[in-house]
Amino acid sequence: METAGALLAAGTEAMIEAAFRTGDFLPAWQMLEGARRQACDADQPVEEAAALTRLGMLAHFAALGGDLTRADWATEEQLFTAALRIQREIGDASGAAESLFGLGLVHQVLRGDWTTAMPFYTEALALAESYADEMVRSEVHRHIGFFHVFVAGDTERGLRHLRMSQVLRERYGDPRRVATGTLALGEAELAAGNVPEALRLLREAVHQARQAGLTPQRISWAEHALADAERAAA
Repeated sequence: METAGALLAAGTEAMIEAAFRTGDFLPAWQMLEGARRQACDADQPVEEAAALTRLGMLAHFAALGGDLTRADWATEEQLFTAALRIQREIGDASGAAESLFGLGLVHQVLRGDWTTAMPFYTEALALAESYADEMVRSEVHRHIGFFHVFVAGDTERGLRHLRMSQVLRERYGDPRRVATGTLALGEAELAAGNVPEALRLLREAVHQARQAGLTPQRISWAEHALADAERAAA
């Protein structure tokens, strides 16, 4: 029987592969739920909380592929909240950063409520900068960058966050995540009126998405953003 830690690692990779390439979330769910059960039975709170967080992220990735208005945001919120409760009790700052980020996603992406999301993102960033890995840090910087560019209208501040997000993604080295970071930065540069840089980045994003074998939906997101930039340049 695999350990909770081994199931957690395998389930996390399967989740990312499903989210970015295959769309098949069932194997990831089975491994992550197995990790949660084993960790609970073995009294391993770090692994139990991590499994809850990844189950929340799995639900979020699955929702992104469909109609967001029908997403079960309440269940997703419960998973992140349960994880965060354990992480605060045991002093797991790295795990707490990821769960706080997840709660921000619930409110920003699924509910369209930036006002509620931003305190979660802000607290997540404070913890992530000291304790979390490059990918968690990158994601938090990315969404805070979105806020400043697309909501607050402070494009320079937002671009600083998004550029840092991309540096962290490239350092982490997963081509699936590098492609989506390039897309986000290109969209922000376009919103800031930096059309030549936006064109460069969005052409690169399309190439990276195709090279990484991302889902047709993710490739189309990059292609549509590039078409917007080409129209702006015309």
